[in-house]
Amino acid sequence: MMIFCIARKKWLSFTPEEWVRQNIILYLTLVKNYPLTLISVEKQIMVNHQKKRMDIAVYKDESPFLLIECKNMDIPLHQDTLSQSLAYFSTWNAQFLFVSNGLHTVGFQKTLDNMMTLTDFPAWE
Repeated sequence: MMIFCIARKKWLSFTPEEWVRQNIILYLTLVKNYPLTLISVEKQIMVNHQKKRMDIAVYKDESPFLLIECKNMDIPLHQDTLSQSLAYFSTWNAQFLFVSNGLHTVGFQKTLDNMMTLTDFPAWE
């Protein structure tokens, strides 16, 4: 079975993680009005001198604005899952980080001195 990625404009294997990723992209573009042209999917990044990939990165003013790590629906969002995503987040100077397994989504916003928990993606301005 295949699923179409509107960001990459190609058909991909339908996996549980890909289903989560594609639904988040649709939510961001159709509900939150994020411009599709500013969404990068499976962006390669360096974390502690190792190549990793960020599932979804949204750019604003040519800088990372929001990072999203997508997990299979069977993977609970516990400390290990969040720690991996926070390591990616610390590498980039993005304002927001979200982790989702399609059933649950946890978000954080970087402030001057800490991280604030969020319940929904920020609206696009």
